[in-house]
Amino acid sequence: MSSPDRTGPDPAAQAAAFDPNSLTPAFYDKPYPTYAALREFDPVHRCPDGTYFLTRYADLDQIYRDRTHFSSDKKAVFGPKFGVESALYEHHTTSLVFNDPPYHTRVRRPIVGALTPHVLQAMEPQIIALVDGLLDGLEEKGRFDLIEDFAAAIPVEVIGNLLKVPREDRGPLRGWSLAILGALEPTVSEQQRDIGNCAVRDFTDYLRALIEARRRAPLENDLLSRLLEDRELSLSELLHNCVFLLNAGHETTTNLIGNGLHLLLTHPDSLERLKNTRELVSGTVEECLRYESPNQLGNRLVVERISIRGVTFEPGTYLTLCIGAANRDSDEFPHPDVFDIERKPNRHLAFAAGGHACAGMSVARLEAQVAIPRLIQRFPGLRLAGESVRGGRARFRGFRSLPALI
Repeated sequence: MSSPDRTGPDPAAQAAAFDPNSLTPAFYDKPYPTYAALREFDPVHRCPDGTYFLTRYADLDQIYRDRTHFSSDKKAVFGPKFGVESALYEHHTTSLVFNDPPYHTRVRRPIVGALTPHVLQAMEPQIIALVDGLLDGLEEKGRFDLIEDFAAAIPVEVIGNLLKVPREDRGPLRGWSLAILGALEPTVSEQQRDIGNCAVRDFTDYLRALIEARRRAPLENDLLSRLLEDRELSLSELLHNCVFLLNAGHETTTNLIGNGLHLLLTHPDSLERLKNTRELVSGTVEECLRYESPNQLGNRLVVERISIRGVTFEPGTYLTLCIGAANRDSDEFPHPDVFDIERKPNRHLAFAAGGHACAGMSVARLEAQVAIPRLIQRFPGLRLAGESVRGGRARFRGFRSLPALI
């Protein structure tokens, strides 16, 4: 059981001074005291740049489900941030997640349609075999990194299998993904933009060749071949949404598995309960998603005038939705700063909600439900060994390094 995150400076002053564009190393390490202050004293916080930062569960849930007053389109934001002629701009403004209907509906339909319960059921033995192979490698090492040697290796292989990316071509995928998603942080350097643009170009160049090969010879049980059957998708739409699938399925799932393992290894009572009760696996994954949400921030653009908690938003107002804060809101979650693998109900927002709920959430859940229990059952003496290094990101919360030994 963990203690509440209410340490640090005066909470009201902390909330008033908060600026998501000027975050400190201490915030990246432990953002939850700041989020608690914002929820209590300034849940609809006006940032210095005129945008708003929202932290209450009920507000985020309402906004995610409301397509009348709010838009996911980020062209107006990404233009100044990346430049409208850049590869990053083209990618992120074509991506499923940053668009509204009818485009969002048209692109999402074939993706969700390809991830049926039957497909997921067929994936599970493949994921088990992948995880067990990784565990064999960990056993040989004895000392290893739970991120580099385990958590990060799983989603790249799973999504690579879904798109039938040849195994010998998968080496650059993780680097490309980290570079492209890193450009979504509240502030990015010129170097980060350059690296992100280069990654988009390299990634789409590779996919063009893969798509041409599939046009000539479609494969069975292949998501890419199925997407090619949808004649409504242009080449650009297909390219960038395949990049999106690999990106979205990679870093967030890596963070889910890594965060989950860190939580269990630092909460030994929960770890022992999970070892002894297989039925707790699903609830444990959901609590990991709530307590340390892999994706901490979302965004919406106001398109019709609306008021929330007495604050009126005019069209054109830009909102940041803090998932990490909403998932610690005591109005929705009793004792929110306690890690409770038996928590019920657990209606967290880690995968957003409504029409924009994560298209691949079933795949991410399946990967975590296989990886986490198989690791802890295989190595009952597993323990952290060395300094854990956080990823240093506000939007995507996870670890860069998590040294451990058996």
